[in-house]
Amino acid sequence: MHDGSRITVSVVHAEAEHAFSVELSLSRGATVADAIERSGIRDARPGIEIREDRIGIFSRKVSLGATLRDGDRVEIYRSLKIDPKEARRKRARRG
Repeated sequence: MHDGSRITVSVVHAEAEHAFSVELSLSRGATVADAIERSGIRDARPGIEIREDRIGIFSRKVSLGATLRDGDRVEIYRSLKIDPKEARRKRARRG
């Protein structure tokens, strides 16, 4: 139970073989960067590349300095293995 000075957020990251998901209780006013740091993902996935252009909340890109709200889901996106347009072209060529 929160007294109003705390929020609950989750941090998620999905890879082909693994998924990382953790729920955190943070102080109101915490940022995306705070949540990522507290999540422990860097220890759990030592090779993860966390870049500002691959961070979002509920599928909307945000900056690492964005302030979180209660219930937010911080998403760390992985890099694409192939450009989606190129993938469609390959599928179309195969028929």
